[in-house]
Amino acid sequence: MTHQSTATPRTIAFIGAGNMASAIFGGMVDAGYPADRIIATARSRETLDALEQRYGVSTTQDNAYAVSQADVVVLGVKPQMMHDVCQALTPAVQNRKPLIVSVAAGITCDSLERWLGGDLAIIRCMPNTPSLVGVGASGLYATAQVTEEQRGLMDEMLTAVGIVEWVEEEGLLEAVTGISGSGPAYFFLFIESLEAAGIELGLNAETARRLAIQTARGAAEMAFSSEHEPAELRRRVCSPNGTTERAINSFEEDGLRDIVERAAKASSVRAAELARELDR
Repeated sequence: MTHQSTATPRTIAFIGAGNMASAIFGGMVDAGYPADRIIATARSRETLDALEQRYGVSTTQDNAYAVSQADVVVLGVKPQMMHDVCQALTPAVQNRKPLIVSVAAGITCDSLERWLGGDLAIIRCMPNTPSLVGVGASGLYATAQVTEEQRGLMDEMLTAVGIVEWVEEEGLLEAVTGISGSGPAYFFLFIESLEAAGIELGLNAETARRLAIQTARGAAEMAFSSEHEPAELRRRVCSPNGTTERAINSFEEDGLRDIVERAAKASSVRAAELARELDR
Protein backbone atom coordinates (compact mmCIF):
# COMPACT_ATOMS: atom_id res chain seq x y z
CA MET A 1 0.00 0.00 0.00
CA THR A 2 1.45 3.41 -0.97
CA HIS A 3 0.45 6.62 0.73
CA GLN A 4 0.95 10.24 -0.20
CA SER A 5 3.91 11.76 1.65
CA THR A 6 3.42 14.89 3.67
CA ALA A 7 4.79 18.04 1.97
CA THR A 8 5.90 19.88 5.12
CA PRO A 9 8.59 18.06 7.13
CA ARG A 10 7.22 17.12 10.54
CA THR A 11 9.20 17.24 13.76
CA ILE A 12 9.88 13.69 14.91
CA ALA A 13 11.03 12.78 18.43
CA PHE A 14 12.77 9.45 18.96
CA ILE A 15 12.38 8.48 22.61
CA GLY A 16 15.28 6.10 23.14
CA ALA A 17 18.03 6.39 20.51
CA GLY A 18 19.26 2.80 20.43
CA ASN A 19 20.48 0.91 17.38
CA MET A 20 17.08 0.54 15.71
CA ALA A 21 15.94 4.13 16.28
CA SER A 22 19.28 5.57 15.16
CA ALA A 23 19.21 3.33 12.07
CA ILE A 24 15.79 4.76 11.16
CA PHE A 25 16.59 8.44 11.67
CA GLY A 26 20.10 7.99 10.25
CA GLY A 27 18.56 6.51 7.10
CA MET A 28 16.07 9.37 6.96
CA VAL A 29 18.82 11.99 7.18
CA ASP A 30 20.89 10.17 4.54
CA ALA A 31 17.78 10.15 2.31
CA GLY A 32 17.42 13.93 2.68
CA TYR A 33 15.04 14.38 5.62
CA PRO A 34 15.95 17.63 7.47
CA ALA A 35 18.12 16.73 10.47
CA ASP A 36 16.85 19.77 12.37
CA ARG A 37 13.37 18.19 12.32
CA ILE A 38 14.57 15.16 14.29
CA ILE A 39 15.01 15.08 18.08
CA ALA A 40 16.67 12.06 19.73
CA THR A 41 16.65 11.28 23.44
CA ALA A 42 18.77 8.95 25.57
CA ARG A 43 19.94 8.76 29.15
CA SER A 44 23.62 9.06 28.17
CA ARG A 45 24.86 12.48 27.10
CA GLU A 46 27.83 10.75 25.46
CA THR A 47 25.49 8.74 23.24
CA LEU A 48 23.58 11.87 22.27
CA ASP A 49 26.73 13.85 21.51
CA ALA A 50 27.86 11.08 19.15
CA LEU A 51 24.48 11.08 17.35
CA GLU A 52 24.48 14.85 17.09
CA GLN A 53 27.98 14.76 15.63
CA ARG A 54 27.19 11.98 13.16
CA TYR A 55 23.75 12.96 11.91
CA GLY A 56 23.26 16.61 12.89
CA VAL A 57 20.01 15.83 14.73
CA SER A 58 18.86 17.68 17.85
CA THR A 59 19.26 15.79 21.11
CA THR A 60 18.06 16.02 24.70
CA GLN A 61 17.96 13.90 27.85
CA ASP A 62 14.48 15.31 28.60
CA ASN A 63 11.85 13.01 27.08
CA ALA A 64 8.92 15.28 27.95
CA TYR A 65 10.60 18.27 26.30
CA ALA A 66 11.18 16.25 23.11
CA VAL A 67 7.50 15.23 23.05
CA SER A 68 6.41 18.85 23.55
CA GLN A 69 8.15 19.77 20.28
CA ALA A 70 7.04 16.79 18.19
CA ASP A 71 4.37 15.98 15.61
CA VAL A 72 5.45 12.33 15.73
CA VAL A 73 6.81 10.45 18.75
CA VAL A 74 8.70 7.21 18.07
CA LEU A 75 8.89 5.05 21.20
CA GLY A 76 12.11 3.07 20.94
CA VAL A 77 12.68 2.01 24.55
CA LYS A 78 12.81 -1.63 25.66
CA PRO A 79 9.37 -3.29 26.02
CA GLN A 80 9.89 -3.83 29.75
CA MET A 81 10.48 -0.07 30.23
CA MET A 82 7.60 1.11 28.04
CA HIS A 83 4.90 1.32 30.72
CA ASP A 84 6.94 3.58 33.00
CA VAL A 85 8.20 5.76 30.13
CA CYS A 86 4.65 6.23 28.82
CA GLN A 87 3.29 7.10 32.24
CA ALA A 88 5.91 9.83 32.61
CA LEU A 89 5.11 11.19 29.13
CA THR A 90 1.31 11.23 29.47
CA PRO A 91 0.90 14.96 30.30
CA ALA A 92 3.15 16.05 27.41
CA VAL A 93 1.50 13.60 25.00
CA GLN A 94 -2.02 14.68 25.94
CA ASN A 95 -1.07 18.33 25.56
CA ARG A 96 0.53 17.83 22.14
CA LYS A 97 -1.48 14.85 20.74
CA PRO A 98 1.28 13.68 18.36
CA LEU A 99 1.21 10.55 16.23
CA ILE A 100 2.56 7.74 18.45
CA VAL A 101 4.78 5.14 16.79
CA SER A 102 6.00 2.12 18.76
CA VAL A 103 8.86 -0.09 17.59
CA ALA A 104 8.71 -2.22 20.76
CA ALA A 105 7.83 -5.89 20.30
CA GLY A 106 4.76 -7.15 22.14
CA ILE A 107 3.22 -3.83 23.26
CA THR A 108 -0.34 -3.56 21.88
CA CYS A 109 -2.01 -0.38 20.68
CA ASP A 110 -4.61 -0.81 23.46
CA SER A 111 -1.84 -0.82 26.08
CA LEU A 112 -0.20 2.28 24.58
CA GLU A 113 -3.55 4.05 24.37
CA ARG A 114 -4.28 3.30 28.02
CA TRP A 115 -0.79 4.17 29.30
CA LEU A 116 -0.70 7.49 27.39
CA GLY A 117 -4.16 8.74 28.36
CA GLY A 118 -6.25 7.84 25.30
CA ASP A 119 -7.60 9.57 22.19
CA LEU A 120 -4.41 9.09 20.15
CA ALA A 121 -3.37 8.02 16.66
CA ILE A 122 -1.04 5.03 17.10
CA ILE A 123 1.10 3.02 14.70
CA ARG A 124 2.89 -0.17 15.71
CA CYS A 125 5.98 -1.01 13.74
CA MET A 126 7.93 -4.27 13.65
CA PRO A 127 11.26 -3.44 11.96
CA ASN A 128 14.22 -5.82 11.79
CA THR A 129 17.95 -5.54 12.28
CA PRO A 130 18.93 -5.30 8.57
CA SER A 131 17.46 -1.79 8.85
CA LEU A 132 20.88 -1.01 10.33
CA VAL A 133 22.40 -1.52 6.85
CA GLY A 134 19.52 -0.04 4.85
CA VAL A 135 17.83 -3.29 3.78
CA GLY A 136 15.26 -3.71 6.53
CA ALA A 137 11.74 -5.08 6.37
CA SER A 138 9.11 -3.34 8.51
CA GLY A 139 5.55 -4.48 9.17
CA LEU A 140 3.14 -1.76 10.30
CA TYR A 141 -0.35 -1.53 11.76
CA ALA A 142 -2.32 1.71 12.19
CA THR A 143 -5.29 2.41 14.44
CA ALA A 144 -8.40 4.04 12.99
CA GLN A 145 -7.34 7.53 14.09
CA VAL A 146 -4.21 7.50 11.91
CA THR A 147 -4.61 9.72 8.84
CA GLU A 148 -3.44 9.03 5.29
CA GLU A 149 -0.89 11.81 5.71
CA GLN A 150 0.50 10.11 8.83
CA ARG A 151 0.70 6.79 7.01
CA GLY A 152 2.53 8.55 4.21
CA LEU A 153 5.04 9.98 6.64
CA MET A 154 5.71 6.50 8.05
CA ASP A 155 6.26 5.19 4.52
CA GLU A 156 8.76 8.00 3.97
CA MET A 157 10.54 7.30 7.26
CA LEU A 158 10.87 3.56 6.89
CA THR A 159 11.53 3.22 3.15
CA ALA A 160 14.75 5.13 3.98
CA VAL A 161 15.97 1.89 5.62
CA GLY A 162 14.20 -0.84 3.62
CA ILE A 163 10.72 -1.97 2.60
CA VAL A 164 7.37 -1.32 4.30
CA GLU A 165 4.37 -3.66 4.49
CA TRP A 166 1.10 -2.61 6.16
CA VAL A 167 -1.17 -5.19 7.80
CA GLU A 168 -4.87 -4.57 8.39
CA GLU A 169 -5.14 -6.52 11.67
CA GLU A 170 -2.88 -5.88 14.65
CA GLY A 171 -2.62 -9.61 15.38
CA LEU A 172 -0.83 -10.09 12.06
CA LEU A 173 2.19 -8.27 13.51
CA GLU A 174 2.84 -11.54 15.36
CA ALA A 175 3.19 -13.23 11.96
CA VAL A 176 5.47 -10.40 10.82
CA THR A 177 7.60 -11.05 13.91
CA GLY A 178 7.83 -14.73 13.03
CA ILE A 179 8.87 -14.06 9.43
CA SER A 180 10.90 -10.84 9.21
CA GLY A 181 11.31 -9.63 12.80
CA SER A 182 13.08 -12.79 13.96
CA GLY A 183 13.93 -13.94 10.43
CA PRO A 184 17.46 -12.53 10.09
CA ALA A 185 18.61 -14.90 12.86
CA TYR A 186 17.26 -17.86 10.89
CA PHE A 187 19.45 -16.92 7.94
CA PHE A 188 22.46 -16.35 10.22
CA LEU A 189 21.94 -19.88 11.58
CA PHE A 190 21.77 -21.29 8.05
CA ILE A 191 24.99 -19.44 7.09
CA GLU A 192 26.62 -20.73 10.28
CA SER A 193 25.54 -24.29 9.45
CA LEU A 194 26.73 -24.01 5.84
CA GLU A 195 30.10 -22.71 7.07
CA ALA A 196 30.40 -25.66 9.46
CA ALA A 197 29.56 -28.06 6.63
CA GLY A 198 32.28 -26.48 4.48
CA ILE A 199 34.83 -27.00 7.26
CA GLU A 200 33.68 -30.61 7.66
CA LEU A 201 34.23 -31.07 3.91
CA GLY A 202 37.82 -29.83 4.21
CA LEU A 203 37.70 -26.08 3.56
CA ASN A 204 39.50 -23.75 5.94
CA ALA A 205 37.19 -21.72 8.21
CA GLU A 206 37.73 -18.35 6.49
CA THR A 207 37.07 -19.75 3.02
CA ALA A 208 33.97 -21.63 4.18
CA ARG A 209 32.59 -18.50 5.86
CA ARG A 210 33.25 -16.18 2.91
CA LEU A 211 31.66 -18.63 0.46
CA ALA A 212 28.61 -19.18 2.72
CA ILE A 213 28.01 -15.46 3.32
CA GLN A 214 28.49 -14.42 -0.30
CA THR A 215 26.23 -17.25 -1.49
CA ALA A 216 23.46 -16.14 0.89
CA ARG A 217 23.93 -12.54 -0.22
CA GLY A 218 23.80 -13.49 -3.90
CA ALA A 219 20.75 -15.71 -3.52
CA ALA A 220 18.88 -12.97 -1.63
CA GLU A 221 19.79 -10.39 -4.27
CA MET A 222 18.62 -12.70 -7.07
CA ALA A 223 15.33 -13.38 -5.27
CA PHE A 224 14.86 -9.64 -4.66
CA SER A 225 15.57 -8.51 -8.21
CA SER A 226 14.11 -11.41 -10.23
CA GLU A 227 10.65 -11.45 -11.77
CA HIS A 228 10.46 -15.16 -10.87
CA GLU A 229 9.27 -16.50 -7.53
CA PRO A 230 11.81 -18.25 -5.28
CA ALA A 231 10.42 -21.71 -6.12
CA GLU A 232 11.15 -21.11 -9.81
CA LEU A 233 14.65 -19.81 -9.08
CA ARG A 234 15.30 -22.97 -7.07
CA ARG A 235 14.06 -25.17 -9.91
CA ARG A 236 16.38 -23.38 -12.37
CA VAL A 237 19.44 -24.19 -10.24
CA CYS A 238 18.48 -27.88 -9.97
CA SER A 239 19.72 -29.79 -13.02
CA PRO A 240 18.02 -33.21 -13.26
CA ASN A 241 19.97 -35.74 -11.20
CA GLY A 242 22.63 -33.11 -10.49
CA THR A 243 24.47 -31.98 -7.36
CA THR A 244 21.94 -29.32 -6.28
CA GLU A 245 18.96 -31.62 -6.76
CA ARG A 246 20.67 -34.20 -4.54
CA ALA A 247 21.10 -31.60 -1.76
CA ILE A 248 17.53 -30.27 -2.10
CA ASN A 249 16.15 -33.82 -1.94
CA SER A 250 18.10 -34.31 1.30
CA PHE A 251 16.52 -31.15 2.76
CA GLU A 252 13.05 -32.31 1.69
CA GLU A 253 13.53 -35.79 3.15
CA ASP A 254 14.59 -34.24 6.46
CA GLY A 255 11.48 -32.03 6.54
CA LEU A 256 13.12 -28.61 6.18
CA ARG A 257 9.84 -26.91 5.25
CA ASP A 258 8.13 -28.22 8.41
CA ILE A 259 11.13 -27.19 10.53
CA VAL A 260 10.96 -23.62 9.19
CA GLU A 261 7.19 -23.42 9.67
CA ARG A 262 7.44 -24.63 13.27
CA ALA A 263 10.19 -22.11 14.02
CA ALA A 264 8.25 -19.17 12.55
CA LYS A 265 5.13 -20.24 14.49
CA ALA A 266 7.17 -20.51 17.71
CA SER A 267 8.40 -16.93 17.26
CA SER A 268 4.87 -15.73 16.51
CA VAL A 269 3.44 -17.50 19.58
CA ARG A 270 6.14 -15.93 21.76
CA ALA A 271 5.21 -12.48 20.38
CA ALA A 272 1.61 -13.07 21.52
CA GLU A 273 2.81 -14.25 24.95
CA LEU A 274 4.94 -11.11 25.34
CA ALA A 275 1.91 -8.94 24.60
CA ARG A 276 0.00 -10.64 27.42
CA GLU A 277 2.96 -10.45 29.84
CA LEU A 278 3.56 -6.75 29.18
CA ASP A 279 -0.09 -5.67 29.35
CA ARG A 280 -0.86 -4.07 32.72
